[in-house]
Amino acid sequence: MIAPEAPSGIAVRAMRPDDAGRVLAIYQEGLDTGQASFETGAPTWEKFDAAKLDRHRYVAVDAAGAPPGDVLGWIAAGPVSDRCCYSGVVEHSVYVCPRARGRGVGSALLAAFIASTEADGIWTIQSGIFPENTSSLRLHAKAGFRVVGVRERLGRLHGRWRDVVLLERRSPLVP
Repeated sequence: MIAPEAPSGIAVRAMRPDDAGRVLAIYQEGLDTGQASFETGAPTWEKFDAAKLDRHRYVAVDAAGAPPGDVLGWIAAGPVSDRCCYSGVVEHSVYVCPRARGRGVGSALLAAFIASTEADGIWTIQSGIFPENTSSLRLHAKAGFRVVGVRERLGRLHGRWRDVVLLERRSPLVP
């Protein structure tokens, strides 16, 4: 499937098990920046797979470059709780490989993800982002996310306390 906002040459499709190597490599590249997560190492595919919802996992692929079909970024979500009252709330992550940043990959992934979650009755998508990750904050603001608060000194990364900006997007389509 090509997302409505996907730029020319980029296609968004469902994530497959054979994407595992590239997905985890892109995840690690993001973690290595120190601006993406409190995690410092990507999990095994088995742990990643178990933590994410089966639906609403997408990759952006290079439809025109070399090699064609190369994964440029990914998006996936996990439930925020197993309580039934939170069945329509997910927490997502989106990662784009460094060489593909600025090409609209993140926007295309978010557009496909939002369409997918709304079609499935998800009413809230949330995420936590370090305040220093201004590109991710801008990307999410463009996609309709709003800041709902800042958790100060939430955790330590490399010995330094970090704040986390809490974002959410409430679906205007899901009652």
